[in-house]
Amino acid sequence: MLFRSSAAICGAVVALAVSVTVARCEAAGVHSSAVVNAASGEAIVGAASTYNPFKPGKEEGGPKTASGERYDPSVWSAAIKTNLRKKFGGVQFGAKPKYALVEAVGKKVIVKINDVGPLRPGRIIDFNERTMRHFDPSLERGVIPDVKVRPLAGGDWTAGPVG
Repeated sequence: MLFRSSAAICGAVVALAVSVTVARCEAAGVHSSAVVNAASGEAIVGAASTYNPFKPGKEEGGPKTASGERYDPSVWSAAIKTNLRKKFGGVQFGAKPKYALVEAVGKKVIVKINDVGPLRPGRIIDFNERTMRHFDPSLERGVIPDVKVRPLAGGDWTAGPVG
């Protein structure tokens, strides 16, 4: 009797684990296709680099970005080239940041565009540290060529890897 109960419980746990795994895979697939469908406008192609404006001791919690948020190297965010500001919803102080789909080196990620900057020639976007580590885990490259950046419609996105 005890053996049957244990086997039934074990079977239920396995079934639950399988159903959760399938649900996660399906949700990721839906999220991935929803992102691609929400990408508005033509992709901007150029190089990406990384930035970290934080200087210890200068400002508590790091300096403010163009949107007014504090720079945070641990979130999925980026600064877009100043002359692309309008394409990404303005990126203005106090305004809600916009999101973009970024594709490079066979990976995709949604980033929050919360800052702007006069980037070096040929560069269209600067990633914070977490985002750059997604594309270049060792941070040895410094610059990633042929990055595609597409603005996402709406503002209700969860930043992070896609697919």
